[in-house]
Amino acid sequence: MTEAMRHYAVHMNFEAGLKIRYDADANAAYVYVAAEGTLAGNIAKTYLCDTREINGMINLDFDDDGRLLGVEIMDARSKLPLEVLKQFEG
Repeated sequence: MTEAMRHYAVHMNFEAGLKIRYDADANAAYVYVAAEGTLAGNIAKTYLCDTREINGMINLDFDDDGRLLGVEIMDARSKLPLEVLKQFEG
């Protein structure tokens, strides 16, 4: 996880337990699939999605057992609905 992703301006909890944080200055979002506190030191592998096919950078973070921990979305304004991101801007 990048340093910019550690300093989000705002966050939101979803009913399913998912949490998203958005840093407007970095234009980056992180969707937590696992509890936010369990990420530190548990990311064993990051899979970089093909930037040519999606025209951007999306990284999938997995633990040692292959479970998805979170999704990092760079250039978030072009990947996520603006009305959703506006909820996170602080």
